[in-house]
Amino acid sequence: MSDEQLIGEITAGNDAAFKTLMEKYQLPVFRTTMGFLHSKEDAEDVTQEIFIRIYQSLNTFQGESEFSTWLYSITVNMSLNFLRRNRRKSMLQSLEPFFALRSEEKNPLEELESAERDKRIRKAIDSLPEKQRMAFILSRYEELPQKQIAAIMNRTEGAVEQLLQRAKENLQKKLNPTIGK
Repeated sequence: MSDEQLIGEITAGNDAAFKTLMEKYQLPVFRTTMGFLHSKEDAEDVTQEIFIRIYQSLNTFQGESEFSTWLYSITVNMSLNFLRRNRRKSMLQSLEPFFALRSEEKNPLEELESAERDKRIRKAIDSLPEKQRMAFILSRYEELPQKQIAAIMNRTEGAVEQLLQRAKENLQKKLNPTIGK
């Protein structure tokens, strides 16, 4: 069933159709929120809030764009709003990688180095200007085409390409001295 058919069923009161729609998009929405939040628990909470918002406001969807474009726009906005509300992360969250279960393949020093490298990468992504970060996450985490990213961000494809290029350059500047270590 197409998204349009599902939306028609949902607005007609078929809750099973919403479950189908949610199952279709739950993983992509979760991956996108993870790209912004870097916390499984927070991403799960925000994903749930996103689907509640979708359910409550589905009647406002005009169909002028693809449903997935509308959904990703809501996902990005709600993720960014969550970040704004929760600027300061707790000390425990920032130490989480150090207490994660170690894999058998790496010794404790390698685990620590890997966790530190991952932390620097997340910090570098988080420090990108908002539009660059949005384009980067939608491109790298969701592997969306530039045309769809442009629609989600209400930009031209050329502007999205430029944002992605700038994000890549900024990340290289921020990570080059540290990633090789």
